[in-house]
Amino acid sequence: MNTLTFGQAIEALKKGLKVSRAGWNGKDMYLWLLPAAKVKAEWCREPHLKLKAEQNGGEVEALGSIRMWTTDKKVLTGWLASQTDMLAEDWGIVE
Repeated sequence: MNTLTFGQAIEALKKGLKVSRAGWNGKDMYLWLLPAAKVKAEWCREPHLKLKAEQNGGEVEALGSIRMWTTDKKVLTGWLASQTDMLAEDWGIVE
């Protein structure tokens, strides 16, 4: 695994790569970026969001978010970095 700063890890996410920290306790945990996108009303499973999209010309803009694959094989949407994560220099690209 490469040794990257948090800033370099963010840049890697923006390029579509997955990143992880060597210091994380969980095996196989990693982050990826779900880029911003326009979501069509017919793609919305949540009734409230579907209504908003229909009221907005048939689509709604979804902002990008950082997601995590967790140790228990779940997707965490909206991962937030701790101060330790931001200051760490043990980030690397996940192959």
